[in-house]
Amino acid sequence: MISSNLEGVLPKEQIKNNDGQEHPLGNGGIQIIEALSEEDISKVLAYAHQHDKTVNIISGGTKRGFGGTKKQADILLSLAKYKGIVEHSVGDLTLTVKPGTTLKEISDELAKHGQRVALDTPWPELATIGGIVAANDSGPKRLLYGSARDLVIGTRIVYADGRVIRTGGKVVKNVAGYDMNKLFIGSMGTLGVISEITVKLRPISKYEGLSLLHFPQGKEQEIRQFAVKLLDSTMEPVSLELLTPSLAERFTGKASYTLAISFEDREKAVLAQEDWVAQNLPAGVELANLNQEEAKKWWHNFRHIGPNGHNDEKNEANTQAALKIGSNNLDVISNLETAERFAHEYHVSIEAHGGLGHGISRVYVKGFPEDIVSYTKALRAKVEEKRGYVVCTHLPFALRETIDAWGEDPGYFALLEGIKLANDPKKILNRGRFVGGI
Repeated sequence: MISSNLEGVLPKEQIKNNDGQEHPLGNGGIQIIEALSEEDISKVLAYAHQHDKTVNIISGGTKRGFGGTKKQADILLSLAKYKGIVEHSVGDLTLTVKPGTTLKEISDELAKHGQRVALDTPWPELATIGGIVAANDSGPKRLLYGSARDLVIGTRIVYADGRVIRTGGKVVKNVAGYDMNKLFIGSMGTLGVISEITVKLRPISKYEGLSLLHFPQGKEQEIRQFAVKLLDSTMEPVSLELLTPSLAERFTGKASYTLAISFEDREKAVLAQEDWVAQNLPAGVELANLNQEEAKKWWHNFRHIGPNGHNDEKNEANTQAALKIGSNNLDVISNLETAERFAHEYHVSIEAHGGLGHGISRVYVKGFPEDIVSYTKALRAKVEEKRGYVVCTHLPFALRETIDAWGEDPGYFALLEGIKLANDPKKILNRGRFVGGI
């Protein structure tokens, strides 16, 4: 037990024992500590560094099934109560916020000023900005707006030994030296704990439209040709997301490959782009347009697909997994076809979608654990034939012991390992959470 020592670091009401309860997603801790300030984070990490204790980090818990080869660390440091807006510069379109703040809380506050963080990551009422940045998460609208990596302009980081540094700044135009933010964004909390984040904002769009194109079976080549034509045009789609028939049926009532093309701008500009889509529609393709509240509702529902760290079932037959595929943008079509074909072969059910502009696909899988493992290995092997990758962004801990969430170590792994050792030589933070067990 280490709680007696920790009581000298933080008030005892912020510390509790886990009482031996192990979470099925792992990434837990023997002691659970609630941080309420940056100083709390610093004190806990300094203690852990001095006493060689490992620390896992959690906030909203939506990424709990993403990586991790250790069921429990000595300490589970929770940032869920370390939330709130630090500074909002309305005129400069920047926001500084604490990491435990959910994306919905941020969006609701910014909406009062006609502004937003241009992130459409899943489960916004649960996902916190700290977790989103640590995982470099993104959604279909990454096509125009980018991922967390593109929006963060400054952070405060608590190193593994308790030291605090600032990276970047609080203004959009900041070009002095190497962009240290990039080092921590997407590192899964293995290099330091983010204690403050500054992001650039956008005005809320005046008008939003969504064009849904339903392609008949066997028209995959037409999907490719239309996507190329659109991407080569002067149109500016916010998303160019392809839905598999199973997912399309759930969201549109039509079981066919469906392109979800989103436009956000002034009303006249959106309607002109929707007209371009209608004028260039391939033969035999059905078109439906949703505008304003209908489009917003559709995307709201879309952001609630798949596991969220809280909705896993105990029934083994409904074990959930989530896979992220990275590939050349137009390889998304064949990757989704393969994902569907393998689902039948390996007796799992899937819902999947992918961006024909940015090349990121998401596959949500349900089935028996052993079938999910076989399916994932087969899909990964096929995607890698075209130099793509498959990362498991959600798996129960028992399955992560069977299959590596990250796949084969990249050629630059030695560089990643060197950075980890320089930042966290005792390997205290989120041990085993990142590529190659870092």
